[in-house]
Amino acid sequence: MARTPLTIPPEIRGRLKRLSLRTRRISGTRGFGMHASRSKGAGLEFAQYRAYEPGDEPRRIDWKLFARSDKFFVREAEEESPIAIWILLDASASMAQADRARPDWSRFDAAKLLGLCIAELAMQQGDRFGWIALQEAALGVADPRAGRAQAGRMQIDFSRLEAAGTFPDDATLAPLWERIGARDLVLFVSDCFDEGGIALIERLAKAGREVLAIQLLTTEERDFPFDGGFRFREQESGAELISDGAALRETFLSRFAAARAALDERLDRAGIRHATVVIDEPIDRPLHVLFGTGVAPT
Repeated sequence: MARTPLTIPPEIRGRLKRLSLRTRRISGTRGFGMHASRSKGAGLEFAQYRAYEPGDEPRRIDWKLFARSDKFFVREAEEESPIAIWILLDASASMAQADRARPDWSRFDAAKLLGLCIAELAMQQGDRFGWIALQEAALGVADPRAGRAQAGRMQIDFSRLEAAGTFPDDATLAPLWERIGARDLVLFVSDCFDEGGIALIERLAKAGREVLAIQLLTTEERDFPFDGGFRFREQESGAELISDGAALRETFLSRFAAARAALDERLDRAGIRHATVVIDEPIDRPLHVLFGTGVAPT
Protein backbone atom coordinates (compact mmCIF):
# COMPACT_ATOMS: atom_id res chain seq x y z
CA MET A 1 0.00 0.00 0.00
CA ALA A 2 1.30 3.44 -0.92
CA ARG A 3 2.27 5.76 1.91
CA THR A 4 1.59 9.48 2.06
CA PRO A 5 4.18 11.10 -0.25
CA LEU A 6 7.19 12.60 1.50
CA THR A 7 7.69 16.35 1.32
CA ILE A 8 10.77 18.44 2.00
CA PRO A 9 10.39 20.41 5.26
CA PRO A 10 10.48 24.21 4.74
CA GLU A 11 13.66 24.69 6.78
CA ILE A 12 15.53 22.15 4.65
CA ARG A 13 14.17 23.60 1.42
CA GLY A 14 15.46 27.00 2.52
CA ARG A 15 18.95 25.64 3.17
CA LEU A 16 19.01 23.92 -0.21
CA LYS A 17 18.79 27.31 -1.93
CA ARG A 18 22.39 27.90 -0.81
CA LEU A 19 23.65 24.86 -2.72
CA SER A 20 24.19 23.90 -6.35
CA LEU A 21 24.94 20.53 -7.89
CA ARG A 22 28.50 20.62 -9.16
CA THR A 23 30.48 18.38 -11.42
CA ARG A 24 34.21 18.27 -12.02
CA ARG A 25 33.96 16.49 -15.36
CA ILE A 26 33.31 19.29 -17.82
CA SER A 27 35.45 21.86 -16.03
CA GLY A 28 38.39 19.49 -16.49
CA THR A 29 39.62 19.92 -12.93
CA ARG A 30 39.83 17.72 -9.88
CA GLY A 31 37.76 20.18 -7.92
CA PHE A 32 34.06 20.75 -8.34
CA GLY A 33 32.73 23.66 -10.40
CA MET A 34 29.47 24.67 -11.97
CA HIS A 35 28.87 22.56 -15.03
CA ALA A 36 29.03 24.50 -18.29
CA SER A 37 28.54 23.06 -21.75
CA ARG A 38 30.88 23.54 -24.68
CA SER A 39 27.97 24.42 -26.96
CA LYS A 40 27.54 27.96 -28.22
CA GLY A 41 24.34 29.86 -27.76
CA ALA A 42 22.69 32.77 -25.99
CA GLY A 43 24.34 32.07 -22.64
CA LEU A 44 25.99 34.34 -20.14
CA GLU A 45 29.71 34.37 -20.92
CA PHE A 46 30.97 35.68 -24.26
CA ALA A 47 32.69 33.10 -26.48
CA GLN A 48 32.95 34.42 -30.06
CA TYR A 49 31.32 36.32 -32.95
CA ARG A 50 29.82 34.74 -36.04
CA ALA A 51 28.07 36.11 -39.13
CA TYR A 52 24.36 36.85 -38.81
CA GLU A 53 22.03 34.16 -40.18
CA PRO A 54 18.30 34.40 -40.90
CA GLY A 55 16.39 33.47 -37.76
CA ASP A 56 18.94 34.88 -35.30
CA GLU A 57 17.43 37.06 -32.62
CA PRO A 58 18.03 40.80 -33.30
CA ARG A 59 18.98 41.37 -29.65
CA ARG A 60 22.07 39.22 -30.18
CA ILE A 61 23.41 41.46 -32.97
CA ASP A 62 26.46 43.49 -31.93
CA TRP A 63 25.40 46.94 -33.16
CA LYS A 64 28.72 48.57 -32.27
CA LEU A 65 30.54 46.08 -34.47
CA PHE A 66 27.99 46.72 -37.21
CA ALA A 67 28.73 50.46 -37.02
CA ARG A 68 32.45 49.78 -37.54
CA SER A 69 32.19 47.06 -40.20
CA ASP A 70 28.80 47.62 -41.85
CA LYS A 71 28.18 43.87 -41.39
CA PHE A 72 25.91 42.00 -39.04
CA PHE A 73 27.55 39.79 -36.44
CA VAL A 74 25.95 38.03 -33.50
CA ARG A 75 27.56 37.28 -30.17
CA GLU A 76 27.83 33.62 -29.25
CA ALA A 77 28.34 32.61 -25.68
CA GLU A 78 29.09 29.54 -23.64
CA GLU A 79 25.77 28.56 -22.16
CA GLU A 80 25.22 26.55 -19.04
CA SER A 81 23.69 23.30 -20.15
CA PRO A 82 21.58 20.99 -18.01
CA ILE A 83 23.22 17.69 -17.22
CA ALA A 84 21.50 14.43 -16.38
CA ILE A 85 21.57 13.50 -12.71
CA TRP A 86 20.91 9.92 -11.70
CA ILE A 87 19.86 8.94 -8.18
CA LEU A 88 20.69 5.28 -7.57
CA LEU A 89 18.53 4.29 -4.61
CA ASP A 90 19.41 1.10 -2.73
CA ALA A 91 16.07 -0.63 -2.09
CA SER A 92 17.38 -3.83 -0.50
CA ALA A 93 16.01 -5.12 2.82
CA SER A 94 18.72 -3.63 5.04
CA MET A 95 17.51 -0.16 4.04
CA ALA A 96 14.23 -0.84 5.94
CA GLN A 97 16.07 -0.70 9.27
CA ALA A 98 14.69 1.81 11.80
CA ASP A 99 15.63 2.73 15.35
CA ARG A 100 13.54 1.57 18.30
CA ALA A 101 13.19 5.19 19.41
CA ARG A 102 11.52 6.06 16.09
CA PRO A 103 10.20 2.93 14.39
CA ASP A 104 8.19 4.95 11.86
CA TRP A 105 11.33 6.53 10.33
CA SER A 106 13.52 4.00 8.55
CA ARG A 107 16.80 4.32 6.74
CA PHE A 108 14.82 3.96 3.50
CA ASP A 109 12.46 6.81 4.42
CA ALA A 110 15.52 9.02 4.98
CA ALA A 111 17.02 7.86 1.67
CA LYS A 112 13.85 8.76 -0.24
CA LEU A 113 13.71 12.20 1.37
CA LEU A 114 17.34 12.70 0.43
CA GLY A 115 16.43 11.79 -3.16
CA LEU A 116 13.77 14.51 -3.14
CA CYS A 117 16.37 17.00 -1.91
CA ILE A 118 18.72 16.07 -4.76
CA ALA A 119 15.84 16.54 -7.20
CA GLU A 120 15.16 19.97 -5.68
CA LEU A 121 18.78 20.99 -6.30
CA ALA A 122 18.50 19.78 -9.89
CA MET A 123 15.35 21.83 -10.46
CA GLN A 124 16.98 24.95 -9.01
CA GLN A 125 19.47 24.96 -11.87
CA GLY A 126 17.33 23.48 -14.64
CA ASP A 127 18.98 20.05 -14.72
CA ARG A 128 17.28 16.81 -15.68
CA PHE A 129 17.08 14.14 -13.00
CA GLY A 130 16.05 10.51 -12.92
CA TRP A 131 16.29 7.60 -10.57
CA ILE A 132 16.86 3.86 -10.45
CA ALA A 133 15.51 1.82 -7.55
CA LEU A 134 17.98 -1.02 -7.06
CA GLN A 135 15.85 -4.04 -6.18
CA GLU A 136 16.39 -7.79 -6.25
CA ALA A 137 13.86 -8.74 -8.92
CA ALA A 138 13.96 -5.72 -11.24
CA LEU A 139 15.11 -2.14 -11.52
CA GLY A 140 12.62 0.67 -11.08
CA VAL A 141 13.77 3.20 -13.69
CA ALA A 142 12.64 6.77 -14.37
CA ASP A 143 14.65 8.40 -17.15
CA PRO A 144 15.92 11.94 -16.49
CA ARG A 145 13.53 14.80 -17.11
CA ALA A 146 13.38 18.36 -15.87
CA GLY A 147 10.70 20.20 -13.97
CA ARG A 148 8.08 19.93 -11.24
CA ALA A 149 6.13 17.20 -13.01
CA GLN A 150 9.16 14.93 -12.70
CA ALA A 151 9.42 15.76 -9.00
CA GLY A 152 5.74 14.91 -8.59
CA ARG A 153 6.29 11.56 -10.28
CA MET A 154 9.22 10.91 -7.93
CA GLN A 155 7.02 11.56 -4.89
CA ILE A 156 4.39 9.12 -6.15
CA ASP A 157 6.91 6.44 -7.13
CA PHE A 158 8.76 6.72 -3.83
CA SER A 159 5.50 6.47 -1.84
CA ARG A 160 4.90 3.07 -3.45
CA LEU A 161 8.45 1.83 -3.06
CA GLU A 162 9.39 -0.53 -0.23
CA ALA A 163 12.81 -1.89 0.69
CA ALA A 164 12.97 -5.68 0.41
CA GLY A 165 15.13 -8.56 -0.76
CA THR A 166 18.82 -8.58 -1.56
CA PHE A 167 20.86 -6.22 -3.70
CA PRO A 168 20.34 -6.96 -7.43
CA ASP A 169 22.78 -9.20 -9.23
CA ASP A 170 24.77 -8.31 -12.35
CA ALA A 171 22.10 -9.62 -14.73
CA THR A 172 19.44 -7.41 -13.12
CA LEU A 173 21.78 -4.41 -13.20
CA ALA A 174 22.58 -4.81 -16.92
CA PRO A 175 20.00 -2.22 -18.20
CA LEU A 176 21.62 0.41 -16.00
CA TRP A 177 24.62 0.57 -18.31
CA GLU A 178 22.42 1.51 -21.27
CA ARG A 179 20.87 4.38 -19.33
CA ILE A 180 23.70 6.24 -17.61
CA GLY A 181 25.64 8.40 -20.06
CA ALA A 182 29.33 9.20 -19.92
CA ARG A 183 28.73 12.79 -18.79
CA ASP A 184 25.96 12.09 -16.29
CA LEU A 185 26.33 12.71 -12.58
CA VAL A 186 25.51 9.69 -10.40
CA LEU A 187 24.56 9.83 -6.71
CA PHE A 188 24.43 6.47 -4.95
CA VAL A 189 22.21 6.53 -1.82
CA SER A 190 22.66 3.43 0.31
CA ASP A 191 23.77 1.99 3.63
CA CYS A 192 26.80 0.77 1.65
CA PHE A 193 26.68 -2.60 3.38
CA ASP A 194 26.28 -4.69 0.20
CA GLU A 195 29.44 -5.63 -1.66
CA GLY A 196 27.39 -5.60 -4.86
CA GLY A 197 26.57 -1.92 -4.37
CA ILE A 198 30.15 -0.86 -3.79
CA ALA A 199 31.34 -2.96 -6.73
CA LEU A 200 28.70 -1.29 -8.91
CA ILE A 201 29.80 2.28 -8.18
CA GLU A 202 33.47 1.31 -8.47
CA ARG A 203 32.72 -0.06 -11.93
CA LEU A 204 30.78 3.09 -12.86
CA ALA A 205 33.69 5.27 -11.74
CA LYS A 206 36.20 3.12 -13.61
CA ALA A 207 34.04 3.47 -16.74
CA GLY A 208 34.42 7.25 -16.49
CA ARG A 209 31.15 8.17 -14.81
CA GLU A 210 31.29 10.75 -12.07
CA VAL A 211 29.95 9.03 -8.96
CA LEU A 212 29.20 10.30 -5.47
CA ALA A 213 28.11 8.07 -2.60
CA ILE A 214 25.96 8.94 0.41
CA GLN A 215 25.88 6.40 3.22
CA LEU A 216 22.91 6.29 5.61
CA LEU A 217 23.29 4.86 9.10
CA THR A 218 20.83 4.33 11.92
CA THR A 219 21.28 5.92 15.33
CA GLU A 220 21.71 2.48 16.86
CA GLU A 221 24.55 1.66 14.47
CA ARG A 222 26.29 4.84 15.56
CA ASP A 223 25.65 4.47 19.32
CA PHE A 224 24.81 0.77 19.90
CA PRO A 225 22.63 1.67 22.92
CA PHE A 226 21.62 -1.90 23.80
CA ASP A 227 21.55 -3.26 27.35
CA GLY A 228 20.45 -6.74 28.37
CA GLY A 229 19.77 -9.75 26.17
CA PHE A 230 18.93 -9.15 22.53
CA ARG A 231 18.41 -11.18 19.37
CA PHE A 232 20.27 -9.40 16.55
CA ARG A 233 19.09 -10.35 13.06
CA GLU A 234 20.65 -9.56 9.69
CA GLN A 235 17.69 -8.53 7.54
CA GLU A 236 18.84 -9.81 4.16
CA SER A 237 20.46 -13.12 5.12
CA GLY A 238 18.32 -13.87 8.18
CA ALA A 239 21.41 -14.72 10.25
CA GLU A 240 20.84 -14.24 14.00
CA LEU A 241 22.98 -13.65 17.06
CA ILE A 242 21.68 -13.81 20.65
CA SER A 243 23.86 -11.92 23.09
CA ASP A 244 24.05 -9.25 25.77
CA GLY A 245 24.04 -5.77 24.25
CA ALA A 246 26.37 -4.16 26.79
CA ALA A 247 28.92 -6.96 26.38
CA LEU A 248 28.94 -6.50 22.61
CA ARG A 249 29.08 -2.67 22.56
CA GLU A 250 32.83 -2.09 22.64
CA THR A 251 33.55 -4.83 20.11
CA PHE A 252 30.78 -3.71 17.77
CA LEU A 253 31.73 -0.03 17.82
CA SER A 254 35.40 -0.85 17.23
CA ARG A 255 34.72 -3.19 14.33
CA PHE A 256 32.10 -0.90 12.84
CA ALA A 257 34.50 2.06 12.92
CA ALA A 258 37.18 -0.08 11.25
CA ALA A 259 34.71 -1.18 8.54
CA ARG A 260 33.71 2.43 7.86
CA ALA A 261 37.36 3.51 7.62
CA ALA A 262 38.04 0.68 5.16
CA LEU A 263 35.04 1.74 3.06
CA ASP A 264 36.19 5.38 3.04
CA GLU A 265 39.63 4.31 1.85
CA ARG A 266 38.14 2.11 -0.86
CA LEU A 267 35.92 4.90 -2.19
CA ASP A 268 38.82 7.36 -2.09
CA ARG A 269 40.94 4.98 -4.19
CA ALA A 270 38.10 4.76 -6.75
CA GLY A 271 37.84 8.56 -6.93
CA ILE A 272 34.31 8.51 -5.49
CA ARG A 273 33.41 11.49 -3.35
CA HIS A 274 31.36 10.40 -0.34
CA ALA A 275 29.56 11.55 2.79
CA THR A 276 27.66 9.90 5.64
CA VAL A 277 24.47 10.87 7.44
CA VAL A 278 22.81 9.27 10.48
CA ILE A 279 19.03 9.24 10.19
CA ASP A 280 18.52 11.39 13.31
CA GLU A 281 20.60 14.16 11.69
CA PRO A 282 19.37 16.79 9.16
CA ILE A 283 18.89 14.86 5.92
CA ASP A 284 20.54 17.59 3.83
CA ARG A 285 23.76 17.32 5.85
CA PRO A 286 25.68 15.23 3.26
CA LEU A 287 24.64 17.59 0.45
CA HIS A 288 26.28 20.49 2.27
CA VAL A 289 29.43 18.39 2.66
CA LEU A 290 29.52 17.45 -1.03
CA PHE A 291 28.23 20.62 -2.67
CA GLY A 292 28.57 23.39 -0.10
CA THR A 293 31.37 24.91 1.94
CA GLY A 294 31.75 21.76 4.01
CA VAL A 295 29.87 23.36 6.93
CA ALA A 296 26.92 21.04 7.48
CA PRO A 297 23.73 21.77 9.47
CA THR A 298 23.48 20.18 12.90
